[in-house]
Amino acid sequence: MKEERNKELLERAGKVIPNGVYGHMSVGNQSPRTPQFYARAKGAYLWDYDGQRYIDYMCAFGPQLFGYGHEEIDAAFINQLREVDIATAPSARMVELAEAYAKQITHCDWSMFCKNGTDATSMALMVARHYRQKRKVLIASGAYHGATTWCSPVAHGTLPEDRAHFIHYEYNNAESLRAAVAEAGDDLAAIFATPHKHDIIATQEPPDLDYARAARAACDEHDALLILDDVRGGFRIARDCSWQAIDVAPDLSTWGKALANGHALSCLMGSDKAKAAASEIFVTGSFWMAAAPMAAALKTLELIQSTDYLEHTIAMGQALRNGLEGIAKETGLAISQSGPAQMPLIMINKEDGRRDMKLSLAFADQLLEHGILFHPYHNMFFSNAISDSDIDQTLSACQKVAGAMGQ
Repeated sequence: MKEERNKELLERAGKVIPNGVYGHMSVGNQSPRTPQFYARAKGAYLWDYDGQRYIDYMCAFGPQLFGYGHEEIDAAFINQLREVDIATAPSARMVELAEAYAKQITHCDWSMFCKNGTDATSMALMVARHYRQKRKVLIASGAYHGATTWCSPVAHGTLPEDRAHFIHYEYNNAESLRAAVAEAGDDLAAIFATPHKHDIIATQEPPDLDYARAARAACDEHDALLILDDVRGGFRIARDCSWQAIDVAPDLSTWGKALANGHALSCLMGSDKAKAAASEIFVTGSFWMAAAPMAAALKTLELIQSTDYLEHTIAMGQALRNGLEGIAKETGLAISQSGPAQMPLIMINKEDGRRDMKLSLAFADQLLEHGILFHPYHNMFFSNAISDSDIDQTLSACQKVAGAMGQ
């Protein structure tokens, strides 16, 4: 692999940006050869500044649902940009998009738009606490809901008081959830849940129906709000809210990532039950109501409704999963796979079944030499742009790497 330009940019970045690159986009904890910067993106591919192409299984950590540089979506963005984007007040695209989501998402009666997943989850938290003037909020241990003081996975720069009224429970454990509900008592404001367990490094789990129903029942009993954090899974699991498939409707849902296929937009959706509370909180942002991303989101939703993108990403994910199962048996390398096929977590296990970070990093690192970009411990994402030939190339590379590592 060529690394000259990447190393040069890393050195320059380290002088003017904390850690060179901060947050989840930093590759500081990934294999040392993972490119930190990319020069170009198209479809399912990324090119680094040293000219090397990669099949990208991260999709920018989720936003690329239909692939990089999608012509129809980008044209909708550009055409709206030429008319009005960020102005003193929003355009009609905001009304049109809220109407479209109210038609598409079963539990949704209204929407509020913002830019990041953290914006949406923070708004949901405020709405839930204002709804009945309660404080206690239940969150699954290890779940990720954003990167600000109340939810950051790293405590640096935060205070214990920032999380004084949060109670943790075990995801998919109805008894653990009920115990947390009892601890909150009459002060229960909300229960946060993710569409499935997608914690980093941990085995991904689909939602257990007893657990999901227990969350819904507890919120009904205590007049609290059930919040589904669909920022990561929204429109990747279903064309509706992700828990609609198990017939458990939230009161609030938070969305982001794939809404506008890479254009900056996130959203809080809610039922009429929570509309009055949402109307009374004060939230805003200078760029939240920009029209161009909303035009891109309208086109993205049109494609969600009219194409087989969901079926395609599931089929491609399953093809990779099936191929990797065969490679694991043939080579003896303990390749672990969990989560939805289109949002897989792929790691290497130790002999006792635990995750082996060293081998997982090595597996992802060696795949880079073959033009395959895997993440060693975060769930990955499939876009509609990925093809059968991409899967074939990926499995061929995995065969070679796993064969060498399994010896």
